[in-house]
Amino acid sequence: MNQIEIVSLAQDWIKYWHAPEGSSDRKLYADATDLYELQHNDPETFWALILEIHRRDQSITIQQVLSAGPVEDLLAQHGDAFIERVEAEARKDPQFAKLLGGVWQNMMSDTIWNRVQSVWDRRGWDGIPE
Repeated sequence: MNQIEIVSLAQDWIKYWHAPEGSSDRKLYADATDLYELQHNDPETFWALILEIHRRDQSITIQQVLSAGPVEDLLAQHGDAFIERVEAEARKDPQFAKLLGGVWQNMMSDTIWNRVQSVWDRRGWDGIPE
């Protein structure tokens, strides 16, 4: 998948999550939410997609779905390969650190989970004041 395709998929993914449930837009963009192949077979592109989605839309709606979905999935399945990049991104981008605040341990090793917790910003999540 090239950069143009990643951008297009990110845009469609965002449109899907902003569309009202049951709407024609939800149906139109539903394929953009099927990220199984990327997650399991092309984690590099999956990571690039996460970054592109985050760059394009930092609304609470997108943060909630992105953190508890693709970001958590990436770390649960490929944490060892991506934790250093996740840490670096969180250190340079406070909004990415905040995005990590919505991630749960899932199937991450304790080591990866501790590293996520060391760079996340939980403010605004689960009733924690901003």
